[in-house]
Amino acid sequence: QVQLVESGGGLVQAGDSLRLSCTASGRTFSSYAMGWFRQAPGKEREFVATISRPGSSTYYADSVKGRFTISRDNAKNTVYLQMNSLRPEDTAVYYCAARAGTTRQAAESYDYWGQGTQVTVSS
Repeated sequence: QVQLVESGGGLVQAGDSLRLSCTASGRTFSSYAMGWFRQAPGKEREFVATISRPGSSTYYADSVKGRFTISRDNAKNTVYLQMNSLRPEDTAVYYCAARAGTTRQAAESYDYWGQGTQVTVSS
C-alpha cells in the first residue's frame, strides 16, 4: 500500500512558476513509476508527465513539454513537478500517481493516487 500526499499548489499569474511535490509513504517508493495528471472543471483527467523508477526516463504531454519538468528523489520518497511559464489553461487539480513497473501515460494503469492539489493560473 502506498499513500501519496501532494503539496505546492496555489494561485499564480500567467508566466509564473510553481513546484508541486508528492511524498509517498512506505519504503518501496523506488519500485514505482510515478506520474502527474491533472483535471480541469468539466474535463477528463489527463496525463501530464511520468518518470521511471530510477528517474532516468521521463515523458511529457505535448501541452507541457518544454515548460514542465518531472523529477524524483528516491531518498526522500518524493516526486516533483516544476511548472514554468504557466498559462491559464494549466488551471486544474493536479494529482500524483504511482504504478508498480514501468512508466505509462494511461491513468487507468496507475495503482495509487493522491488527493490532488489545486493550481489556478490567472491571466
